[in-house]
Amino acid sequence: ICSCWVPPKGRAIVGNQLIREYTYAYSTVCPGTGESFSLILPYANESCMDVFMELVSKEFKEYRIIMVMDGASWHRGDKLKKWENIVPLFQPPYSPQVNPIESLWHHIRGKGKFKNATFHSLGEVESRLVEVISKLDKNTLKSITLFNWIKAAI
Repeated sequence: ICSCWVPPKGRAIVGNQLIREYTYAYSTVCPGTGESFSLILPYANESCMDVFMELVSKEFKEYRIIMVMDGASWHRGDKLKKWENIVPLFQPPYSPQVNPIESLWHHIRGKGKFKNATFHSLGEVESRLVEVISKLDKNTLKSITLFNWIKAAI
C-alpha cells in the first residue's frame, strides 16, 4: 500500500492481479567490496539453496565467506551440503535489521518499480528483477549493506 496524487474528486486506478505465482531471488553481497551474486530460482527450499550455495562457493572459491542468514528452514536444513569456504552466521530470530541482504531487498522494492505494478506473467516479474539487480553498482551495494558492526569486524 502506498499513496499517490490524483486530481481533486478523482480516483486512483490501479490494476490488480488475478492469479498469484511466485519466484525467488537468492543474493549475496560482500559489504566491504560491493561484489555480489544473485540467482532467480523457482522455489525457496533446500534444493534451490544448495544450487545457490554451490554456485557462490565456486564463484568466490578464493575467499572465505561468512554469510549472514536468517532462520529460514531452507537455510538450516539437514539436507544442506556443507561448503568449505562458506561459514553461515545465523542472525537472531525476528531481527531482519541486522541482515545486510534485507537492506538490498528493501532497496530493490523501492527502486525497482514494483509498487502498484501489474505483471502479465511471472517472466515479466523475473525480467524486471534481473534488470534491477544487474543495474546495481558496487558503491550502491556497499552503501546499503556495510553496517557499522560489519565495518568494525572487517
